[in-house]
Amino acid sequence: MKFPVIGQALRIYIGENDTWQGRPLYEEIVKKAREINLAGATVFRGSMGYGAASRIHTTKVLRLSEDLPIVIEIVDEADRIDLIIPFLDEAVQEGLITRENITVIKYRHNK
Repeated sequence: MKFPVIGQALRIYIGENDTWQGRPLYEEIVKKAREINLAGATVFRGSMGYGAASRIHTTKVLRLSEDLPIVIEIVDEADRIDLIIPFLDEAVQEGLITRENITVIKYRHNK
């Protein structure tokens, strides 16, 4: 593959306590991305945030929240990203999903 390449970044914003079939939703999304063989997925845990309900979730000691914000970012080519959308449509009951074009400068791994 010659670089740079136009790809896409898919971001899924959910809560840490969100589940899918009794298991953490963020874990199930990453497992599904791996099953589909998408290029990569990363889970970020936020220290503070709020969503549509405008309720603040934070790691501050006096207001400890157990439902911190989670962002899962998946990067691949557009047609590959399309493969996970039906699963997300079913599994993500609350949250936000965004998709944008990106320029991939480098993608390498050890063999």
